[in-house]
Amino acid sequence: MKKQRREVLGALTAAAGSTLLLRAFAAAEQAPTANHSAREKVTGVGGIFFRAHDPKALAQWYQDRLGISVTPQSNNDPVWHQQAGPTVFTPFPEKTDYFGDATKQWMINFRVSDLDKMAAQLEAAGIAVKVDPTAYPIGRFACIHDPEGNPIELWQPASPATAK
Repeated sequence: MKKQRREVLGALTAAAGSTLLLRAFAAAEQAPTANHSAREKVTGVGGIFFRAHDPKALAQWYQDRLGISVTPQSNNDPVWHQQAGPTVFTPFPEKTDYFGDATKQWMINFRVSDLDKMAAQLEAAGIAVKVDPTAYPIGRFACIHDPEGNPIELWQPASPATAK
């Protein structure tokens, strides 16, 4: 898995360079130019929906372990608000082993502000965390699985100062 991440990140870095990649994320947040203003585009991820064997228990796990509030059931229930930041959208080849279990069709990547603190918190709760020891030009990564075996990648983006 580490080799594939290096290859993907290496291709991104070689194609655009880590500084250019970070600039591209920043440019995406700027106002559209005149020639792009007529074309509508999505503004972000509005929800993540997937099948689960036990949706209620899995929703509780995400809330307890990762702090993600699930869909509100009443006006008083909180809704999850994520911080603004880079989001990548990447279809992988159907034969990839990057997600681990070949029966899993998706993997979600969550940004975190402090990977070491998040890893320690999850490990204290009995969750196996595989922290990649390599610091890549775009940040650091760790892998976990939810109780139903769905792969989750945690990403601490590199600060712009360290990516230059």
